[in-house]
Amino acid sequence: MPTGKVRFYDEEKGFGFISSDDGQDVFLHATSLPQGSTVKQGSRVEFGIADGKRGPQALSVRVLQAPVSLAKKSRTPADDMAVIVEDLVKLLDTIGGDLRRGRYPSGSHAKKIAAVLRKVADDFDA
Repeated sequence: MPTGKVRFYDEEKGFGFISSDDGQDVFLHATSLPQGSTVKQGSRVEFGIADGKRGPQALSVRVLQAPVSLAKKSRTPADDMAVIVEDLVKLLDTIGGDLRRGRYPSGSHAKKIAAVLRKVADDFDA
């Protein structure tokens, strides 16, 4: 059976793509996964292949190895994260007041705010 890594998978839409070890992109539909399981980008899988309407399609996918999440190992401790979230709420309240008065944050300030939001989101998503 061919093997590969999940290149992309959208759990909401129920499909994605596998990059097989031979370099081929293979369509992956949620119905090909074992019942009750899901995959993430980087998951190592084994699968059968069938010719679908638009190219190769994975069948009977078996997860061999889930991706190692370095983010989980290095994420901020929960107590520290609580303080960060509380400060973030205060910051967003201030920005919300400015927006109600018709003022967006300056370009450099907006970039800093966006970076903080992304970092917090990454910690939650790990």
